[in-house]
Amino acid sequence: MTAEAKLAALGLSLPEAPRPVAAYVPWVQSGNLLFTSGQIALKEGQVVYRGKVGVALTPEEGYAAARLCALNCLAVAKAALGSLDRIRRVVKVTGFVNSAPGFTGQPAVVNGASELLVEVFGEAGRHARAAVGAAELPLDSAVEVEMVFEVEA
Repeated sequence: MTAEAKLAALGLSLPEAPRPVAAYVPWVQSGNLLFTSGQIALKEGQVVYRGKVGVALTPEEGYAAARLCALNCLAVAKAALGSLDRIRRVVKVTGFVNSAPGFTGQPAVVNGASELLVEVFGEAGRHARAAVGAAELPLDSAVEVEMVFEVEA
């Protein structure tokens, strides 16, 4: 089953790849590695999950925000590669969580992205990861996620 068919089976579809909101490109390929720029919790051009996890948002809402960020990263990867089926493995995920003081549940929040990748890519979706608390994120997004993929030549 293709990656997009797996997304459809989960009731998900890829959005249009978000456009950069500052002076950067959405992706860079170097050799067989594809790097996505950080993607925030945007849907149809609007930040869906705003504010600090642990105050304005629950950890479950943060998880949903991370899942949306992952979908946006996959949309960028598809725009770069033409097809998600060119992805051989997810190498690294870095998740930033807009965290309330004292909130230490960043790993559980970023699981929203990590678990989606395993659902879509199976064992090839298992990856190295960092889940980091941040004082603020762009446009007050609850979460930002960036990814590195190994892709076919």
